[in-house]
Amino acid sequence: MNTLLVLFAILGCSLGQQYRPVPSTPGQIIRILSQTQDGPNPDGSYSWSYETENGIAAREQGHLKAPETMEAQGDFKYTAPDGTPIALQYVANENGFQPSGAHLPTAPPIPDAILRSLEYNAAHPEEEQERPFRRP
Repeated sequence: MNTLLVLFAILGCSLGQQYRPVPSTPGQIIRILSQTQDGPNPDGSYSWSYETENGIAAREQGHLKAPETMEAQGDFKYTAPDGTPIALQYVANENGFQPSGAHLPTAPPIPDAILRSLEYNAAHPEEEQERPFRRP
């Protein structure tokens, strides 16, 4: 009997360790599994993170890059309603918000004719300066 009880206790602990995202419905309460926060610190640095039982997780850390410039780096992940896993990493600094992730759209390549035209314009700036703009 004790062996059976120990076996069920071990089985219960191992099943409890497995992570399974819980699907959510509107108005449902989702538990926070973990949450941390450090700062803001005297040097301007900070960090935070959290993870919820439905598979949402996020974290960020930031610091003063210069007296008037903050830089933050972070990421978050969740599962889209269609079941697609979404993961996004980002940096935010004086150059703005710079996200990256496999699900983000990318710009199409510049057509060859436009690329050649841009290269020509860059190589011949004097032509732009020589001709004043005239209205037709």
